[in-house]
Parts: sequence; C-alpha cells; structure tokens
Amino acid sequence: MSFLPNFLRFATRIPALAVIVFLSGSFAHAAGDGHEELPKHAETIFQLGPLPITNSMIMVWLVAAVIILVARKATQTMELVPSGLQNFVEWIVESLVNFFSGILGEDLAKRTFWFFATIFIFILFSNWAGLIPGVGTVGWELHGELVDKHDRFRPFLRGVNADLHMTAAMALAFTLLWFYWCITEIGFKNFIAHIFAPKGEFKGIMKIAMILLFLFVGAIEVFSILVRPVALMFRLFGNVYAGENMLETMVLLNVPKWLSWLPALPFYFLELLVGFVQALVFTLLTTVFLKLMTDHDDHDHEEHGEHHDHESAETKPQTA
Repeated sequence: MSFLPNFLRFATRIPALAVIVFLSGSFAHAAGDGHEELPKHAETIFQLGPLPITNSMIMVWLVAAVIILVARKATQTMELVPSGLQNFVEWIVESLVNFFSGILGEDLAKRTFWFFATIFIFILFSNWAGLIPGVGTVGWELHGELVDKHDRFRPFLRGVNADLHMTAAMALAFTLLWFYWCITEIGFKNFIAHIFAPKGEFKGIMKIAMILLFLFVGAIEVFSILVRPVALMFRLFGNVYAGENMLETMVLLNVPKWLSWLPALPFYFLELLVGFVQALVFTLLTTVFLKLMTDHDDHDHEEHGEHHDHESAETKPQTA
C-alpha cells in the first residue's frame, strides 16, 4: 500500500474538516450558554435494570463496534495480494508486530500481541472518536431546584478516555496480566528474586549488608509496581480530559457565533496528534514494564547458553 495517495486524499478533505469543527461550535452553543466545561464524571443516560448506562459506556460500545466491523470487513475475503481495506489493516498489524517484537522479543511479542495491539488500536480510535463534533457537547439541560448548578448539562456521548473509570479498567487489566505474564515467563521464584535478591556475588558481612539494602530497594520496587496502574490511568485520563475541555473553551470564546470554529481549528489538529501520542505512550509504557521484569530471565538464559558452550568447547575432542 502506498502511503502518499492516502495522505493526499486526507489532505483534500481539510476544508471539510473545517466545516466539521464549525458544526461542533454550533452544537456547543446549542447545548446551552451555561455549560462551560465537560463534567468530570460520566453521566447516566438510562437504566438497564439495576445497571446504569452512562454516556461513556455508549461511546465504548460504538468505538468497539466500528473496530470489529472494520476487522471483519477486511478479513471477509482474504486475498493473496491484499488491496484496499485488507491492505490497510495488514499494514497496521505488521507495523505493530515489528514494534512489539523490537521491545519484547519475538516470542513474548507473539504471546502478548493480542492485548497490546488491541489496547493501542482501541485507545487511538477512542481518542479520535472523542473529537467527532457533538461528542461531549450535544446533550440536554437538567432543570429543577435539586439539580446542582454545576452539573446541569448532560451530554449524550462522552469521550471514552475522558472517563476515569475506563482508563482505570485498562490499567487494572494490564496489571493483572503483567503479574501473570511475568510469573509464567520467569517463574514465581525468579519473580521474587528479581525484586528482592541482591545482584552480584558478595561474601561475609558485605553479603548481609547487600541483602538488607536490596530488601529496602525491593520494598521501593513493590511500591513502584503498585503505583504504575495509578500513573497509567491518570496520565491518559488527564491528557484526554484536558484536551476536550481546551477545545470546548476555544469554541465558547467571546467571538461571533459564525467564527466560533476558528479559534479551535489549530487545537483540533493538535488533539489529533495528542490522541496518537497518548495511545503510543500508554502502550509503550506497558510493554516496557513487562520487558523490564522478563528481561532478567533472558540474561539467565544467555549466561546459561554461554556456560554450556564453554563446557562443550572444553569437552570437545582435539583433532590433529
């Protein structure tokens, strides 16, 4: 697949994108002059029995449905020489395989590809879907004396990663899988040793001192491991939530209504880039966290292999 023709086709649609942002400004004004920022929590749209259905949940279902439909359409009639949508999807998959293999190694990358590739694609398209005009800006006003004046506006849709519950779920899922992958790759004993055991050979009182030191360092490492999912969830949520609020603030500036789209236009393109960067950062950090723990086993295998080769060389019969 040639990248240039596709890029040129996208470039020809930039004027249309300006119209979309203009419509977004119109939607924001239609939502009500009292709405100044995206609410900090997802709002319940309706109840499904005891289960509240929020606007971010609906957005998750829409994004997931689009990704599934595209994947099924691309693989519906597989061709030996791919073209069109199949070519585009295969290019994405191949790029991700090479990316993860470069970090994790081929074996671990193949084992974990299903998760990391899904997370990257889902976060990326969720971030971009949150920029569609009307998401977070089209809704209705709640009225009544018991309604909080700061929580009167209720949008129909909300950016997926602008909901802290969603980013927390992804971070927690990775943490559980991280423990499983690490233990199954290097074993529970090596997992604990990697955190607490002294690195290197020591004797006498120095060995005792290093054991105590590495126990202290291990406690810090345990704290770091527990903090990682918190950092992952707040980093993604904070950037997406702040970006959507920035766009809405630009749209609601005190300018003529027919020009309300203009201040937000450069930030709209910036948020397209930010959406990609945040998907890449989340995926890159999770893969690096996994590699840092499982890399210890790789060194053990390498040392074992070198030791085995050395023994083989010593026992090899000499020939004249």
